[in-house]
Amino acid sequence: MFLGTYEPKLDDKGRLILPAKYRDQLTAGLVLTRGQERCLYMFPMREFEAIHEQLRSAPLTSKQARQYLRVFLSGATDEQPDKQGRITIPANLREYAGLGRELAVIGMGTRVEIWDLQTWNTYLAAQEAEYSDTAEEVVPGVF
Repeated sequence: MFLGTYEPKLDDKGRLILPAKYRDQLTAGLVLTRGQERCLYMFPMREFEAIHEQLRSAPLTSKQARQYLRVFLSGATDEQPDKQGRITIPANLREYAGLGRELAVIGMGTRVEIWDLQTWNTYLAAQEAEYSDTAEEVVPGVF
C-alpha cells in the first residue's frame, strides 16, 4: 500500500528517485499515465493490468468510455526503475502535469500521484477546508 507524501526533485534528465518505501512495490515495473486534476498516476504493473481489464469491459458504444480510454491509455508509458530507484518521466507527461523540479509524490493506496509541488500545496490548501467541513458520508459505511 502506498501512503504518505514525499518531496523529491526531478534531475536535469527528467528522472525521479522513487521514495524508498515505494521501491519494493515498483521493482517489477510500473506504468505512468495522465491523472486527473493535472497530476500523474503511477501504478505497479500488476495493478495497471487489473485496471486495464476493468476498462476493457466498457462498451465500445459509450462515447464517454472511448474518450476516457483514449486520454488515459494514450499517455501511458511503462517504466522500469534503475538500480538507484530512478525512473524517467517522459517530457509529454511532465508537460501535462506542469512539473517543475520540485515535486510532491503522494501515496494513494493502490497508486501513487506525482504533482508539481506548488500545484499540490495550492490544491491541498483548498481541499483541507472542505475536508474539515465534510458533514456527510464520503464513502457510505466508512466515513
